[in-house]
Amino acid sequence: MMSYWQLLMLVLPVFAVIAIGVVVRRMHWVEGEAETSLMRLVVNVCSPCFVFESVASNAALRVPGNLLLPPLVGFVMTVVGIRAGLLVAQWIGLQVGTGMRTFALAVGVTNYGYLPLPIMAGLWGPESRGVLLVHNVGVEIAIWTVGVLVLSGLSFREGWRKLVSPMLIALALAVACNLGGVTPWLPPLLMDTIHTLAVCAIPLGLIMTGVNLANYLNTPGGLFDAKVTGAAIALRLGVLPVVMLVAAKYLPCSIELKRVMLVQAAMPVALVSIIIARVYGGHPRTAVQIVLGTTALGVFVIPLWLRAGLAWLGV
Repeated sequence: MMSYWQLLMLVLPVFAVIAIGVVVRRMHWVEGEAETSLMRLVVNVCSPCFVFESVASNAALRVPGNLLLPPLVGFVMTVVGIRAGLLVAQWIGLQVGTGMRTFALAVGVTNYGYLPLPIMAGLWGPESRGVLLVHNVGVEIAIWTVGVLVLSGLSFREGWRKLVSPMLIALALAVACNLGGVTPWLPPLLMDTIHTLAVCAIPLGLIMTGVNLANYLNTPGGLFDAKVTGAAIALRLGVLPVVMLVAAKYLPCSIELKRVMLVQAAMPVALVSIIIARVYGGHPRTAVQIVLGTTALGVFVIPLWLRAGLAWLGV
């Protein structure tokens, strides 16, 4: 089994690249329209190419259990986290307008992209990421339906419309190519182009994560709230990982899905909660306090959960 130090060394480079993004923003090398444009490039071009390349020729995804159960697990676990967040938010005295709904959304959504992808590749090889990407479909559905509904009161119809995105289209095409055996027949020029864009997705996405976080560092007094940050850390990094690991142990999961659930159990809150809070009239400061608090502690806690999960699940 990997030692704590080995696991920490696996995690630290990811946070180092995020820190570079913070420095880039503080140096004013990326700001304003450039920041928005680069985020669109990552989300709408590089990441869909990464999804396609990871899924289109992944043999593990030809097993029906790896296509059906992972999205369901992603959806259910995200909804469980959001509902638990609502209860905890009310328990610590938050109300509508002071961050109650934003707290629930934030603690319910783990970092399901840029952090777990390199960690899974480091532990089990790049092919392990395919099931994670399918799992993330369920997470996306939960975010844009239940999550947005909780945060803003939008109808389910409005939430479902958000599902039509380049990421989902790329995933659907990749699954179809994989199951249909089409991938080996795709033109090399197309696949080389997709690969060139795909290798940019994780590093550029991590840098832009740091760039986004840097926007909130100019007002350090609002970055921490003992009640909000403490409760979020206890729930996201303490209670919910136990729920995820127990589910991974006793559900009829493939070994690939168990690995996904293990890594997801160790993750801090996703940065996307800040963006959603800004767009849908939530309380961005609450999201920032939760993201920064769980991420800062996550540097040291992630290896602990990974080590415990590896021993518990035997994966």
